[in-house]
Amino acid sequence: MGTVTCQMSISLDGFVAGPNQSLENPIGDGGMRLHQWMFDTASWKRQQGETGGAQSADSDVVDGLLRGNGAYIMGRKMFGGGESQWDESWTGWWGDEPPYHAPVFVLTHHPRKPEGIDSALAQARAAAGDKDVAIAGGASTVQQYLAAGMLDELNLHIVAVILGKGERLLDGVGDPTLEPVKVIASPAVTHVTYRVVHKPRR
Repeated sequence: MGTVTCQMSISLDGFVAGPNQSLENPIGDGGMRLHQWMFDTASWKRQQGETGGAQSADSDVVDGLLRGNGAYIMGRKMFGGGESQWDESWTGWWGDEPPYHAPVFVLTHHPRKPEGIDSALAQARAAAGDKDVAIAGGASTVQQYLAAGMLDELNLHIVAVILGKGERLLDGVGDPTLEPVKVIASPAVTHVTYRVVHKPRR
């Protein structure tokens, strides 16, 4: 059985999305700044069929973002769309070519049949086999799994920006013990892999 992991870009002041999130602006004002480090890498550009980009430690990190994952869990907003878009034809922000080349389980309570985090993880583990299950976001989904003691590894990409307002990642997660096991630093972002040692339970 693989591990349950999470990869999140986060500001220095703890936000994973800026203020004023909306359907048109899903990661809020300034939120795109948290991901620019990734878009500038050679790895990202290759994955998009483009050339150029920096071949750097950041690019190596991007190479590994999707590697080893056998299934994904994400929240309704991360999958894409507001309440008006949730019908049987909606396939998420990525349409027919999503970046996740593995089964994706979407947590939602509206308007489809609700699935709890336990059920979603059980289904994702069954689909993943020996591979990892990645909690893809957004913040609320990650918070639920971390607070429930179901997350094994948290990878934070700490970007040197201050957002000031928005959606925090670590609100309401109790007091987990996070042991840093790997740190990779670059001028714009510090990548820290934490093992979740003490897992608070619901």
